[in-house]
Amino acid sequence: MFARVVLSRPIATRRVYLFAHTRRPFSTTDLPNGIKLAYDLHEPPSGAANAPPIIFIHGLFGSKKNNRSMSKVFARDLKRPVYAIDLRNHGDSSHDPRHDYGALAEDVELFLQQHKLEKTTLIGHSMGAKTAMTVVLRHKVRISNLIPVDNAPIDAALKSDFGKYVQAMRKIEEAGCKRQSEADAILQDYEESLPIRQFLLTNLLRDPDTGLQKFRIPIKYLANSLDKMADFPFKDPEEVRFEGPTLIVRGTKSHYVADEMLPTVGRFFPKFEVVDIEAGHWVISEQPEEFRKAVVDWLQDKE
Repeated sequence: MFARVVLSRPIATRRVYLFAHTRRPFSTTDLPNGIKLAYDLHEPPSGAANAPPIIFIHGLFGSKKNNRSMSKVFARDLKRPVYAIDLRNHGDSSHDPRHDYGALAEDVELFLQQHKLEKTTLIGHSMGAKTAMTVVLRHKVRISNLIPVDNAPIDAALKSDFGKYVQAMRKIEEAGCKRQSEADAILQDYEESLPIRQFLLTNLLRDPDTGLQKFRIPIKYLANSLDKMADFPFKDPEEVRFEGPTLIVRGTKSHYVADEMLPTVGRFFPKFEVVDIEAGHWVISEQPEEFRKAVVDWLQDKE
C-alpha cells in the first residue's frame, strides 16, 4: 500500500514591491476574489524556464521567507521554477476574516490560473500541507504531484503551542515593545526553543510612526481560525481522491502523521509513499539537507 524510506511564463497582474533597506523585493498577484497574494519566484538555471513549476506553501504563522533557502535549492537541483507564496493573513498577502482550508485552497487555485501554471508540484508544510491536499482533492486545477509535510488529511487538534503563541503575540503588542529583544523576552515565557521564537518573531515589524513593534499578521483573524486549521474539509475518501504521486514527509518525533493515520491517507491518496525524517514538526528547518534529498530524489524519479 505504501513504501517507507528512512533518511538520517506568463505572469498575470504582477507587481513588485521594495521597502526600505531591510526588506527584499517581492511580487503580488491580484486574485479575482479580491485577495492579493504575495510571492517570491526563484528561477531555475537558464534554459529551464519552461520546466514544470513548484508551489511552496508555508505553515501557520510562517511566510514565504521561511522557504526562501530551500526554494533556491530546489530551483537549482531540480531545474524548475519555484514559487514561494504567502497565504492570506500571512507575510505580505492580504488580510481577510475568512481563514479556512476552502478559502486557502481557492487562493492557490486562482494563483495557478492567473499565472497559467501547469504540471505543478505542490509542497506544503503543516497548514500548507492541508491546503495543498485540499487543492488536489477539489480538482479545480491540474496538479502533477503532491508533497505534504507533517500533516494528514484528517480532523486533528492542533498542538496547544499554537494557542500559546497567540497569547504571547497579544501580550507583546500590549506591552508596546520597541525592540525585538523585548518581544523575545516576553515570548520566552511561552516557548523555550530559540529557533521557534525566531520563527515567530519574523512576523514582527517596526511601525515607522510609533516606533513600536507590531505583528504584520492579523492576530485576531488567526486566533479565531485555530479550530478550522485543525479540521480537514473532506471526510469521505470514497467520494474524492487524488490519483497522482504523493510523498508524505513526516517527522519521527511528531504526532501529526501517526502510523494509524496512514490507511486514511492511502484512501485519499492511493499512490502515496512515506519518508520519515528524524525531526519534530518543524521538519524543513530541523533537517534541511535530509528534507532536500528526500524531495529531490523523489521528484527526479517521477520525471
